[in-house]
Amino acid sequence: MESSPAQISQAVQNLYDTYPFPPEPLLDEPPPGFNWRWQWDAAYNFCTGQMPARRDIRILDAGCGTGVSTDSLVHLNPQAQVTAIDLSPGALKVAKERCARSGATRVEFHHLSLFDVAQLPGEYDLINSVGVLHHTPDPIRGIQALAGKLAPGGLMHIFVYGELGRWEIELMQKAIGMLQGDKRGDYQDGVKIGRSLFASLPANNRLVKREQERWAMENHKDECFADMYVHPQEIDYNIETLFELIDASGLEFVGFSNPEFWSLERLLGKAPEALERAQKLDIRQQYRLIELLDTDIAHYEFFLAKPPLPTPIDWSQDEISIAAIPYRHPCIEGWESQNVFNCDWKLVNLSDAEFAFVQACDKNQQQQLTVSEILEKVELSIENVRSLLADKLIMLKVKN
Repeated sequence: MESSPAQISQAVQNLYDTYPFPPEPLLDEPPPGFNWRWQWDAAYNFCTGQMPARRDIRILDAGCGTGVSTDSLVHLNPQAQVTAIDLSPGALKVAKERCARSGATRVEFHHLSLFDVAQLPGEYDLINSVGVLHHTPDPIRGIQALAGKLAPGGLMHIFVYGELGRWEIELMQKAIGMLQGDKRGDYQDGVKIGRSLFASLPANNRLVKREQERWAMENHKDECFADMYVHPQEIDYNIETLFELIDASGLEFVGFSNPEFWSLERLLGKAPEALERAQKLDIRQQYRLIELLDTDIAHYEFFLAKPPLPTPIDWSQDEISIAAIPYRHPCIEGWESQNVFNCDWKLVNLSDAEFAFVQACDKNQQQQLTVSEILEKVELSIENVRSLLADKLIMLKVKN
């Protein structure tokens, strides 16, 4: 007998009450590292090429789990008010403790389903929903509910599973379900059976090899193993079904937040004829071709927007970029050093002049100097400034 939506939601809640997820340690300090997708300036700049007009925004963490994302959203956006919702009281209890211990005070929590998000007052400038929609009984209804709470000019960051990179996971899920039989819903039993299967299968078994290559590092924790292999509800997407979901939201697709993966040149750069043919396909067909040729993709992460968004600025024009106000990108790991990781964890080695320029940008919240004014003090070309922009070490803002 097929489960009703209410039964599915209850089963999901039971899983996360049993195994609150994600199982990151609680800290008595702000979380380490950065996820730039959770930082308003960085996310807005990625989507528009510009800096936002304001930072006193409202953020919704839709499906916060144990509050890892919520904690970061609060600390990365010091002027924002954050609301976090989740279906699991057990996970919410951990989320509240996490934020209390780290000093993330500008947040309110609600025990609420995505489907009931209309009960919250007002609209949100940024909605974050990571790893949630694919666990609901009706993702289209879920994304439409979230879209209804997005403010005009607002952004939504979504993360859902991809079917091609999770093929082996799906097989193991089905095997565990068969062996559980009428014990399905007993998640501790599911973890026990699943671990015994991996321990018994030959080392060269495809499911074992995939687990060891991709997931074993995190799956030593029962919470992660249960979330991956004994989840009661999961919908995996491909490009075609993903855009059915996106189109149903009524929002504008801004782009994938890992654009390097979606580059045709990455896969076809050594096959010029194939590349030329691929470039003639429409953009969604290009995306589909890329995932067919690189089947490791296990998830999609992307931004949607509710118009109006500002028209992107062409920073390649000297007269525009040289008159702009530059800021240091807020999500750099290892600053203040000449060897830093940018927000995509790419190592960038700065020359003395580049380092001096980024240092000047770091002080520009108060000084508001233009690129031209900084270049009067730092011996650097406008091309080098654009390289810093391309490496996501600085952001530019049109001077009012």
